[in-house]
Amino acid sequence: MAKHVVVVESPAKAKSINNYLGNDYKVVASYGHVRDLRAKEGAVDPEQDFRMTYEVIERNKKHVDAIASEMDNADSLILATDPDREGEAIAWHLAELLREREKLEGKPVYRVVFHEITKTAVQEAVADPREISENLVNAQQARRALDYLVGFNLSPLLWKKVRRGLSAGRVQSPALRLVAEREQEIEAFEPTEYWSIEADLAAQTGGDEAMPFTAQLVEAEGDKLEKLSIGDSERAEQLRARVEGAATDGALSVSSVEKKQRKRNPAPPFTTSTMQQEASRKLGFPVSKTMRVAQQLYEGIDLGEGTVGLITYMRTDSVNLSTEAVEEARQIIGERYGADFLPEQPRAFKSQSKNVQEAHEAVRPTSPSRHPETVRDKLDKDQARLYDLIWKRMVAGQMSHALVDTVTVHFQPEPGWRLKASGSTIAFSGFLKVYEEGTDDTAEQKDNRLPPLAEGDRPWLQQVRKEQHFTEPPPRYTEATLVKQLEAYGIGRPSTYASILSTLQDRGYAELQNKRFFVTDVGRVVNRFLTNHFTDYVDYDFTARLEDELDAIARGEADWKPVLHRFWDPFHKQVAEKEESVTRAEVTSEPLDEQCPKCGSQLEKKLGRNGQFIGCSAYPECDYTRPVEGEAPEPEVTDKKCPECGQPLAIKHGRYGKFLGCSAYPDCKHREPLEKPEGTGVTCPECGEGEIQAKKNRRGKVFYSCNRYPKCKYAMPNPPLAESCPKCGSGVLMDKTTKKYGREKVCPNKECNHREPFPEEEQEVAAQGGADTPAEEPEPAEAKSDS
Repeated sequence: MAKHVVVVESPAKAKSINNYLGNDYKVVASYGHVRDLRAKEGAVDPEQDFRMTYEVIERNKKHVDAIASEMDNADSLILATDPDREGEAIAWHLAELLREREKLEGKPVYRVVFHEITKTAVQEAVADPREISENLVNAQQARRALDYLVGFNLSPLLWKKVRRGLSAGRVQSPALRLVAEREQEIEAFEPTEYWSIEADLAAQTGGDEAMPFTAQLVEAEGDKLEKLSIGDSERAEQLRARVEGAATDGALSVSSVEKKQRKRNPAPPFTTSTMQQEASRKLGFPVSKTMRVAQQLYEGIDLGEGTVGLITYMRTDSVNLSTEAVEEARQIIGERYGADFLPEQPRAFKSQSKNVQEAHEAVRPTSPSRHPETVRDKLDKDQARLYDLIWKRMVAGQMSHALVDTVTVHFQPEPGWRLKASGSTIAFSGFLKVYEEGTDDTAEQKDNRLPPLAEGDRPWLQQVRKEQHFTEPPPRYTEATLVKQLEAYGIGRPSTYASILSTLQDRGYAELQNKRFFVTDVGRVVNRFLTNHFTDYVDYDFTARLEDELDAIARGEADWKPVLHRFWDPFHKQVAEKEESVTRAEVTSEPLDEQCPKCGSQLEKKLGRNGQFIGCSAYPECDYTRPVEGEAPEPEVTDKKCPECGQPLAIKHGRYGKFLGCSAYPDCKHREPLEKPEGTGVTCPECGEGEIQAKKNRRGKVFYSCNRYPKCKYAMPNPPLAESCPKCGSGVLMDKTTKKYGREKVCPNKECNHREPFPEEEQEVAAQGGADTPAEEPEPAEAKSDS
């Protein structure tokens, strides 16, 4: 038997580390968290000095049993869970469970961390263990307690005042506020008209063809023109005509030329958030996908000579790099690109966050000498693309700066009038030879080229144009820009960004459309309720200060229970007060400055079962209602034909959203969904004729029902399996995954409680890449369900 049991979080990581340790070590996986707060009210008891009641997570109980069994004949326990606060908490929970089972008596417990899964890093970590950090554990307990207390107190209040099934959270709620406030800015925005005057010019470059370029009017009648200086077409035409008339012999004379050279420095290596942002911009990856693929690269890929971790730990807010990695990168730069691309001294980057965990490194390749091309055939497409991005970012960060020549040409057709043309060229590419950082929500700056011009040159004028523009509202958040804003406000931490974004969507508070976040009707109402009645707790600064206090606990600078008391006492009092003083109608209705056309009472925007609508405040005496957007738009006729009567189908708007309906309605009442459902190949167990199809409800959530609807109304919430229930004989089972039980085969019959786990190997696949994603804010006990 092995003398030392080493515990990591995922089975993939266990396989990698087994390659680096000898026969004296047995590496096993905990499959993520092993213990969590009891899923009932009272698991955190403020009256008992915040006593916390934990229980083993059901789906991982068998893995805890396996670890306990291995400890029977082992000499020591080495806890090698992830190198962050979540990993520290998992190590502590596991040690506590094994002590309760009396498996650790007389046996030392060691804590080791490695930020990359390579032979050197693993062996060095095992050779230099430490104790479990009480400070990190306390910080994680405080975070978990806060999330629990907010979830189990605010969520029931939302059930009573808005709608059942809703939730609120310490971090989720400020994130919702960001999305909702951006939507309010867009709706309140009034575009402003403005004009620009542009001259299209051309000049010889020494060849047969002339080079065209554009100059813009920046000064008129002695006044500098700002963006909104020209406000209407008439004024724009006056200025356009004046410029055109000032051109002599169809040309404009160059009055001066300014030439400058500026340096561009590379971006620092990736942190979690910048990796998520850049993968979203350049690769189109959702944040959750970025983290899943990064976890695979971190845990290890079989390169032919064994499993190797390709990147360092991917949950980090540090931009530090090890001396060895920097030296290796510099060697690669010198060999591949030459001495000109290698700065005299290695570059060091400084994090902007005061709470950065400096013991960590940035996300980087474990070996910069492992070029993306050399491993491409060993990776799948997504792994190869993300590894390429991480490698380029890190290597480019150690390269020479780029030199950019900028040229500004001025034209002064007459005193007090000036046009300007600007351009730039890359004099020396430096780090740009490898990588250039992307940008958010703005057009990438192009290096506009200008012909060689000198004072007195006269490029000919092709035309003078007046161009109409309108100011635009701020753009809706993408995943990348929302993560960037969360980080800027100090909301959340590297391990929580992905779960924050997914929670907003899972709760139905926001939807991603064309990669932009749109707040839903429910999200608006919940945000208004929380912002109006719990202002402090969705305040960005308050949330950031609370994160700072948690970080102080982790550094050993603060005790965790006083932090909980300072939060809980006023929060609990406010929840009790709002439960008594705020009515449901007040929360779900918003008065409008408009009278009811039917009875003259005030109109309100109300939240109903199917979203918001306009209704009379005198209801039920007056039943006037209308859609929020006014009357439904006219149907849009398509080129598709009705299968029943042959008339064109039209895109129509109903209470559940858009659908295809016959243009001959009401003579023909055929209708069908706008998006065709996907078949599953499973026969409907109720009618025995139809096929179970994957469909979407109006909120975009997938469900499964018979394709013979409305003749057959059979439906289920999870994917069907063509297997009969061994207990009740139901013709199908469901493929269902929950936090409590993991992935199971479950009977859809409500009267039958049959459930069975998937085979072990399929459970292992499900655990890959997501085992250590932290649970966010909890729901109240009665809100929890296995779905």
